[in-house]
Amino acid sequence: MPVLVMKFGGTSVATLDRIKRAAKRVGVEVAKGYDVIVIVSAMSGKTNELVGWVNETSPLYDAREYDAVVSSGENVTAGLMALTMQEMDVPARSWQGWQVPLKTTSAHGAARIEEIPPDNINAKFGEGMRVAVVAGFQGVSPEGRITTLGRGGSDTTAVAFAAAFDAERCDIYTDVDGVYTTDPRVAPKARKLEKIAFEEMLELASLGAKVLQTRSVELAMRYNVRLRVLSSFEEQSDNAGTLVCAEEEIVENNVVSGVAYSRDEAKMTLISVADRPGIAANIFTALSEGGVLVDMIVQNISEEGRTDMTFSCPTDQVARAEAAMAKAKEDGIVNFAELIADVEVAKVSVVGIGMRSHTGVAAKMFQCLSADGINIKVITTSEIKISVLIERKYMELAVQALHDAFELDKAA
Repeated sequence: MPVLVMKFGGTSVATLDRIKRAAKRVGVEVAKGYDVIVIVSAMSGKTNELVGWVNETSPLYDAREYDAVVSSGENVTAGLMALTMQEMDVPARSWQGWQVPLKTTSAHGAARIEEIPPDNINAKFGEGMRVAVVAGFQGVSPEGRITTLGRGGSDTTAVAFAAAFDAERCDIYTDVDGVYTTDPRVAPKARKLEKIAFEEMLELASLGAKVLQTRSVELAMRYNVRLRVLSSFEEQSDNAGTLVCAEEEIVENNVVSGVAYSRDEAKMTLISVADRPGIAANIFTALSEGGVLVDMIVQNISEEGRTDMTFSCPTDQVARAEAAMAKAKEDGIVNFAELIADVEVAKVSVVGIGMRSHTGVAAKMFQCLSADGINIKVITTSEIKISVLIERKYMELAVQALHDAFELDKAA
């Protein structure tokens, strides 16, 4: 039988009643003739509770035991979902990561999926099982220890299973009913998209959109897994939600498909850096070794052999960046006069594959921001994206203005 993967996030399985609602959705797909692999997250709030217990017990914890504890939330949900399906007379059983087995690297807390052999689950499908309820977010290391995939890991689990089992589709059930042109809480005129290309979704996810985890979209694009983002709390039709798919499936594109924002950004500027070959490599190697996620990078014109270097990073990594640069200066790797941190900035981006074949997007974006008196501090671009750093107090105004300027409330 054809295979369908269905993933339910924490809010979708937060209570026994919600688990029953999710199970009914699975039952509908079984009745259509699918064998279904259900990926479940921990019940809403449980993972945070488990993480808190670990930190309270052992602030300098053993990462292997951390994974053993925090992965248990998904195990509970998987068992409850399987029991609920059985009560509906649907042959189902739960699977923990090691039983599949979902093989990962040994990087506890941030493991990468290496392989999902389909033999064990396929054998059970052959024996009459119709639903395999798999605990998301977890796997097993080469050493035989439980591993976890990091925050949002259940999305990644779902896409990886869809690829491994050549599933017809991967449905991601969340507390929103699809992917919007921007956050409806910021721009009430935001419109739900029927379809969005993998590349656009990847950019939106990496730029601050919270609907899908970035690694899951990367996997979906690599293996051409069709994703559908749906609400767990609304009645469904065949074309409900948003389909994330290959660009070729989208007949007509807006030039810009969405506006994304990230509130918690910081602008870091190294003043009077020695301008010589290798200096940029030294700076960003030091930041990488310090665990700093660098995004936008700008270097000023050199004067008398000195220059300024600006980069952005998440606000919660400012202290790491400062420590990494102080050590690099102390070790004589990087010579600079001062490091200035501006933590009152936000990143706003416009994204669209239509930008490849249309000119004037940057001009329109900058004119729009200028008309509202919003100064741009840093600009970066790619083939399908333009991002700017602006003062955080103007973030919502910028998102609303750009959404209106590119007429994103109207269908293509």
